Amino acid sequence: MYGFIHFGMNTMTDREWGDGHEDPGMFDPDDLDADEWMRALASAGMRGVILTAKHHDGFCLWPTASTAHSVASSPWSARRRRESEGADERPRADGRESEGAASNPEPDLVREVADAARRHGLAFGVYLSPWDRTDPRYGSGIPYDDAYVAQLTELLTGYGPIFSVWLDGANGEGPDGRVQQYDWDRYYAVIRALQPDAVISVCGPDARWCGNEAGDTRPDEWSVVPRALQSAERTAAASQQSDDADFAQRTIRSDERDLGSRAALAGVPADELVWYPAEVNTSIRPGWFHHPAEDGSVTSADELFELWMRSVGGNSTLLLNVPPTRAGRIAAPDRAALAGLGERIRDFTSRRIEGAVDARRHAGGGNAVPALALEFAHPASIEAVVLGEDITQGQRIERVMVRVRRRGDGEDDGDGDVGTWVTVAEAGAVGYRRIVRLVDADDVTAVRVELPEFRAEPVLRDFAVVRVGDAHRH
Repeated sequence: MYGFIHFGMNTMTDREWGDGHEDPGMFDPDDLDADEWMRALASAGMRGVILTAKHHDGFCLWPTASTAHSVASSPWSARRRRESEGADERPRADGRESEGAASNPEPDLVREVADAARRHGLAFGVYLSPWDRTDPRYGSGIPYDDAYVAQLTELLTGYGPIFSVWLDGANGEGPDGRVQQYDWDRYYAVIRALQPDAVISVCGPDARWCGNEAGDTRPDEWSVVPRALQSAERTAAASQQSDDADFAQRTIRSDERDLGSRAALAGVPADELVWYPAEVNTSIRPGWFHHPAEDGSVTSADELFELWMRSVGGNSTLLLNVPPTRAGRIAAPDRAALAGLGERIRDFTSRRIEGAVDARRHAGGGNAVPALALEFAHPASIEAVVLGEDITQGQRIERVMVRVRRRGDGEDDGDGDVGTWVTVAEAGAVGYRRIVRLVDADDVTAVRVELPEFRAEPVLRDFAVVRVGDAHRH
């Protein structure tokens, strides 16, 4: 799980999409504190943050050499410069003379966020919109691509390790109705050359969009999918340039309900399958940028925890947007919700009871079935089972059955285990993590997880059960 920070000119204008003609003088957050942003994200247990270095309006949050439409032309930059100069003029504790303002770098919001992220143990990534409603070169082909690549290069060479480059497929009109044909392969090559460990997300080959921005998840999420999905969002952008009514029907789409089952993959050659895991992205508020009118519509901690259970607990990563205010702070309702999410995740994980991950063959019921078992010294109420495959070996498990044995069931069921096993939950695909919630799992003395359907011998790295917490007892 990691955070998305939408912040920029749209924050100042109270809009979602700017038109690219905003005066840089409007960018004036007067209380910006990137460390507070990171504290808020870290309180939820996030491990990284992605900043919108440039949204569709084209305003850049760093002093780029590619355009004057950036923080370098803003009152915020002038204020930061004065603050820096004032600090230089104060006497040094060691009595030496200050080196003066010339030693201070140009005010740079991307740098402030990148540095704050690392101070708080978060990885740093960037969002750079290919659509630019300010740049007059947009729609010109190679000249605009040159400008975009120049911006990519600045971001990928000036801010240390970048863990993710998030590419948006929005593709509107530029001057005179022109639409840019993005040179995705060129963008990827630049990213691979400058930040080879960066994950290229959404309109990229490494992590795919879940298909919606509402936080909806699939019952079963497969990371092994048809190769065509790697260009699905690029195709969506291209579809905005086509008047062919059948265009969308000729392609696979990221929002399809089933992307990786045997039925979905029927007829797809093995060499056309790729590892392309899902990312669930949504906002803590109705909008992606902060709007004061939405302060009463922040997603609650309970709702965020449910989202975490379904996404992170459903073989997906979670990218949660938390937009700072016009002043440059995280609003109080957002901070409270994030802290509450972190408390719930820590409580849930603190109640884990670890089991051995070696699945043994269970001979009952005909063919041998791989199974995991965990017995308790004292009866317990169980809330969930957590499974995780060793994804270095691929994603193999197709079906899971969770069975429990309760206190008082003392008969031998014929397979060497004493007691009656009752099925309390079933699930499909596992992947890197699957949290299976249980019902009617009280007074349990043992849990057995059976894996009746799989594509190759299951190899697990994680198996645990989670006890019911005191707050959930009746």
